[in-house]
Parts: sequence; structure tokens; C-alpha cells
Amino acid sequence: MNRRADRTLPIHEALSRHAGLARIQQLMRESNERFEVVRPLLPPALAAHVKAGPVDEQGWSLLAPNGAAAAKLRQLQPRLEEALRQRGWQVSAIRVKVQSG
Repeated sequence: MNRRADRTLPIHEALSRHAGLARIQQLMRESNERFEVVRPLLPPALAAHVKAGPVDEQGWSLLAPNGAAAAKLRQLQPRLEEALRQRGWQVSAIRVKVQSG
């Protein structure tokens, strides 16, 4: 039997055992949960291209594919922030960033 294979952990278990990685996993989950709240408020053509970005001490980011999409997200920002507040999220800011590459 391969001893190395016996020590292999599923990724979710490995992440949860390391405090720093567990925190990153928690923030990713939080970002995705926030996105599920705001996605229905986005026009379908826009929602298909917007991605959830990082959550940190300054707020949460939405990633837009280009400047035009970012401008539309900024127009919707007050509505998106209000939807998050209504669902119990502390909202300091939603940052809109154009995704590079």
C-alpha cells in the first residue's frame, strides 16, 4: 500500500486544517453568497459576464469584463448594496473593478 496516498487529504479538509487557508475559503464562500444575492438584480446579459471578487476589510468587489459593464454596475451599486443590507450583510462598499486579462 502506498503510504503517501494514505496521507493525502481531500482539499476541503486540508484547507480547513490551515487557519490562513480556512480564512481564504471562508472569504471565497462569503463572496459567492453575496453574488447570489445581487445576481438576480443584474440584467441577464451583464450577469453572465460579471464575477464575484474578493471580500476584505474595505468591502467586496465585483469584477466586470470591460469598462462599459463596470459603468453599468456602478449605476446599479446603490440597489445592490441595499439588497445586501436587507439580507443582513454589513456593507461598507461594493468596489467595481475591470478584470484584466
